[in-house]
Amino acid sequence: MAEYELVREIQNLCRNNQMRDVFFEEVETDAPENYVRSLLKGNQVEITADPGKNGAVTVYASCDGLTQKFIFTPL
Repeated sequence: MAEYELVREIQNLCRNNQMRDVFFEEVETDAPENYVRSLLKGNQVEITADPGKNGAVTVYASCDGLTQKFIFTPL
């Protein structure tokens, strides 16, 4: 299984607050999109992935109107 550093950015929907919630963790997964899908529990979940350089993957997710970005960087 591949090991990644995961940066999770959650867009703040509060008016007049431009800050984002940002979380860091190390995860093991062979499929970053499936990992994100397992985290999000909602009625409408849309996921797209962008492969990057050196095996990095950026996953964009919209879950019931809340936008999140997951950046997987290989360790």
